[in-house]
Amino acid sequence: MVKKDTILPIRRQCDLLSVSRGSYYYCPAGLTEMDLKLMEKLDELFTEDPTRGTRRLSKALKKRFGLEAGRDKVRRLMRIMGIAAIYPKKNLSIANKSHLKYPYLLRGMAITHPNQVWSTDITFVRLKKGFVYLTAIIDWYSRYVLSWRLSTTLERRFCIDALNEALEKHGQPEIFNTDQGSQYTSEEFTGILKSKQIKISMDGKGRALDNVFVERLWRTVKQEEVYLKGYRNVSECREGLSAYFDRYNNLREHQSLDYNYPAEIYFGDILLKEAA
Repeated sequence: MVKKDTILPIRRQCDLLSVSRGSYYYCPAGLTEMDLKLMEKLDELFTEDPTRGTRRLSKALKKRFGLEAGRDKVRRLMRIMGIAAIYPKKNLSIANKSHLKYPYLLRGMAITHPNQVWSTDITFVRLKKGFVYLTAIIDWYSRYVLSWRLSTTLERRFCIDALNEALEKHGQPEIFNTDQGSQYTSEEFTGILKSKQIKISMDGKGRALDNVFVERLWRTVKQEEVYLKGYRNVSECREGLSAYFDRYNNLREHQSLDYNYPAEIYFGDILLKEAA
């Protein structure tokens, strides 16, 4: 809004916009190496036990890793990461009160076939010198990862891109389930679903298990790939996750799928026993 290369001086522009000159010239401090180290360990601790609050996390950082961080610092870093205690999922999606919310449609529903229910969420992925956010869309019946995207911000564009790719490649589900974050309640996102007559389902507030299959996916991805590889940058992360999701879909045996691969179930090569 305020620009240097104009006739009006900075002071006058700030006065017209009711913005203080101090806030215009202010440059926020970036994350330090120690902040990134703390976020890396907080991610591990939170994935291990999402019920830990700031007090327990602060103590665990010192006891497990010898890292000093008070509760205020832990709280600040958790806010950046988008995580909050008690909920077994990353609370990366911030609600927008002006957006329409939809009821949860899946309680007690038998999931019996592919493309009956798709679901999505966002998680934090650490890098050696920073972090990115990961979103994925998964088929509930087969656990098949239909599409995924990375982003350096929590803007809704990468969620919409993942949705469009999944619809283009795999048709459409009967029901699409999300949380109540602004990325998913926006008219741009829900409008795509409504235009295709897809029923919209949203997790109840504070009900982390409503989207349990995506939560299990995040834990698996982090423990089997992210923590082992330690990506240095975004391109390395994208390359690593691309190979991992291909393996996850096509070569990784899933106990919940009678040790079959998600692709075998999704594409109908194998029928699960309970659905036979």
